[in-house]
Amino acid sequence: MMALVPGLNKGKNQTKLIIFIAVVMVIIVLLSSLGLINQYIQSVIMSICINIIFASSLNIVNGYMGEFSCGHAGFMAVGAYVSSVLSLIFFTENKFIGNPLFPPQTALFLFPVVIIAGGIAAALAGLLVAIPSFKTRDDYLAIITIASNYIITTAINNISAIGASRGLMGMKSTMFAMNDVLPLPWMLIWIMVFAVICVIAIKRLMGSVLGKGISAIRYDEISAEIMSVNTNQMKLLAFMFSSGLAGIAGGLFAHMLGFINPGSFNIMKSTEGMVMVYLGGMGSLSGSVLSAIFFTFLLELLRPLQILKWVFIPLLLILLMQFRPEGLMGNREILDVLPKLKLFNRGGKGNGKSA
Repeated sequence: MMALVPGLNKGKNQTKLIIFIAVVMVIIVLLSSLGLINQYIQSVIMSICINIIFASSLNIVNGYMGEFSCGHAGFMAVGAYVSSVLSLIFFTENKFIGNPLFPPQTALFLFPVVIIAGGIAAALAGLLVAIPSFKTRDDYLAIITIASNYIITTAINNISAIGASRGLMGMKSTMFAMNDVLPLPWMLIWIMVFAVICVIAIKRLMGSVLGKGISAIRYDEISAEIMSVNTNQMKLLAFMFSSGLAGIAGGLFAHMLGFINPGSFNIMKSTEGMVMVYLGGMGSLSGSVLSAIFFTFLLELLRPLQILKWVFIPLLLILLMQFRPEGLMGNREILDVLPKLKLFNRGGKGNGKSA
């Protein structure tokens, strides 16, 4: 009977997948709490989740919409600094207003608000970049986004109230305040939760009518306009949503490290995002997730080379463009490539097509 109702099966399968992910997250948290996963492995897991958000957000513009953004690290910087300043004002004694605005223990509940506020600020910054970009495509949009990356980092470099080039620190105190309420690896928990929510949000968006309109721009913008797709509105919404998610990644990144400076969000960081997007595949959400995992491990392997790793990473991008420009997954999802993984679709007649 279930097999005769595809929508019902789909909802049931998604519920099973969410339960599976939740169980994996609980196991990771338990092992971390018991000390069986050390701080280094926890930091790698958190970096993977942040890179998943960053790569998936950039994939909305470069992959699904077919535009070419090269300065997404700038929006990450906006989210990182806004959420960090709010975190310091809300939960710690600070140089902005002195005493904290709320008892530090409230960080356990208000931390997501701080991160989302950073994402909203980044989305507004994306709006400022998107408006003059309406009439441009390809190389011109790339130049505008690179310029915006430099404008944002240069502006931060010259604002002494947030540390200028010296950087901003103190965000670790938010994590300590949460641990005082309940001794759990809260930063790990929140970062995993945000990663799952962001991936689900992108999946839902791109499977909606709005997402189909965004994808239509990639294939033929003029034809999309003829079919009554408001391409300017689609570009604006997609760019704002993408920038907002990058801002959330930036806020989580800042609180994971407890310290940020403008150098953390320069053009090299934007290059990392592009490598992950093109490595995974343009317009493939699961490709972005897989490439973020692979790329994070690659960075850890290359860490002993220090600055020389920046010879290998751009080289990886060049080789990718030469020999597999469509990336590992192309525009397909993992179930299209490996249909045997349809463990959650036993009762249905899954056709393997992505949403």
